[in-house]
Amino acid sequence: MSNILYVTSSPRRGDSYSNRVAARVLDELKQANPGATVVVRDVARDPLPHVDEDFVAALRSPEGPRGARQQAIIAKSDALVGELLAADIIVIAAPMYNFGIPSTLKAWIDYVARAGRTFRYSEKGPEGLVKGKKVILIQSRGGIYSSGPAQAMDYQGTYLRSVLGFLGVTDIESIDVEGVAYGLEAAEKAVAQGIARAQTLIDVRPVA
Repeated sequence: MSNILYVTSSPRRGDSYSNRVAARVLDELKQANPGATVVVRDVARDPLPHVDEDFVAALRSPEGPRGARQQAIIAKSDALVGELLAADIIVIAAPMYNFGIPSTLKAWIDYVARAGRTFRYSEKGPEGLVKGKKVILIQSRGGIYSSGPAQAMDYQGTYLRSVLGFLGVTDIESIDVEGVAYGLEAAEKAVAQGIARAQTLIDVRPVA
């Protein structure tokens, strides 16, 4: 049995292009892995508080968390880290906002990137502790960023791959849903191509 963690970050819910493709990815994964459990972490509908003074103090103070709010921050981070470490497959759906990811998804990363839990520093440098996971990124974009002149402005996919790699994840596949701002026909074509990519990806790479 596989554990699937689905992290979605678009506030457009069912109208979201990344969510539409992600829904098909989840269907395909569940068919390929009967009995799989799915944990949904919707950071758009249930956003996490962004990093502030209490967050830093709770995680970095030598005395540990102080007060109810700091204790709540640590408890939430522990829960999110637990979801991440328990997952065999992680599906992340992210629209591109101003060449990057939504701030709500960045907040989730801030909560799960925990020294001593998901990475550590040693004499050899940083070591990721989130190992043995498969990640599927669904990235929707108004323009074309996978190639061409705008490729250098892609701080969405490059950032996600970099931070996941830092945490120890090496098995990452991407589904790019691009050009959705070029009209309804172009958007639907991009969604269809994303779904076809999902079917091929999961058919070729079944997860035990």
